[in-house]
Amino acid sequence: MTEDDLITGHGGRINAMARAFPDAPLPWIDLSTGISPFTYPLPAIAQDAWERLPTASARDACERSMVSTFGCDPAVCRAVAGTEIVIRQLPAVLGARRVALRTPSYIDHALAWGAAGAEILSVSEPLAMASEVDAIVIVNPNNPDGYRWPLDRIEAARETLAARNGWLIVDEAYADLEPKRSMAAAAGKEGLVVLRSFGKFFGLAGIRLGAVLAPSGLLERLDARLGDWDVSGPALSVGAAAYRDRDWQEATRERLRDASLSLREMLASTELRDIGGTDLFRFAFTSDAGLLWRQLAEQGIAIRRFAGDLHHVRIGLPGTDRSLARLRAALSL
Repeated sequence: MTEDDLITGHGGRINAMARAFPDAPLPWIDLSTGISPFTYPLPAIAQDAWERLPTASARDACERSMVSTFGCDPAVCRAVAGTEIVIRQLPAVLGARRVALRTPSYIDHALAWGAAGAEILSVSEPLAMASEVDAIVIVNPNNPDGYRWPLDRIEAARETLAARNGWLIVDEAYADLEPKRSMAAAAGKEGLVVLRSFGKFFGLAGIRLGAVLAPSGLLERLDARLGDWDVSGPALSVGAAAYRDRDWQEATRERLRDASLSLREMLASTELRDIGGTDLFRFAFTSDAGLLWRQLAEQGIAIRRFAGDLHHVRIGLPGTDRSLARLRAALSL
């Protein structure tokens, strides 16, 4: 696997990184993802969750917990096996032909719409194009730069799109960090799709769980494509417990804020320029992104590079003081 292969697509390719840099010290520290290092403690899972097909009651329990956290009507929430699968289904379900997206942003939205043959307009302010396109996709807070749109601007764009039978897709993969910025309370309104991730905030990406919040007619069309058993029984059980656990969620937000502050303070002492992000990652400017990426990889630390971008990297949140110290040492070489 070449260096170009390692920096395209997603982060998290630690096995491939270890093969590419066999002399790097162990253990590897994976800062290439936006997944929390503070994982939700797995609850006891009933044996029948493993032995039987996922039941409607298990799905209902998970979705009730979801909406209690999101603050939306249960009728507009559907649990899914991670939002990635919905991102790939939406172009066919919505049928939009001209789509505006922010750049830079989460690349899979552009890839999915591009694969469907849509005309993609990559701009810095997609909401301003609500009267010109069939659909707009934003990630709020944005990945990787942490740009945040205020709710009133999002709602104004939705109204404009809905009046033209268009769609506004709001990917809220990191909204659990800042719940007041979520559009979940507006879910069900005409022309609005809200995507919520589970694995990033709860630190359990392997669960493959998320939610799509949308008008009931759109959820029915997604149902027809995804089927009754797309989310596993164990995932539904974990999700039901985690979304009910408000105390853990609030404590984790505080813990992430503290850890992010430590990371930002450390970065301020280096030649990197921190230009944005969230409490799960920082987006930084450097004179040579490739050189920095290799420098850290040689020290057993994976960060996120972006194909074609010579000056920006994304650095995930170290989960321990030891990991932060290793990052500090590697940056000082």
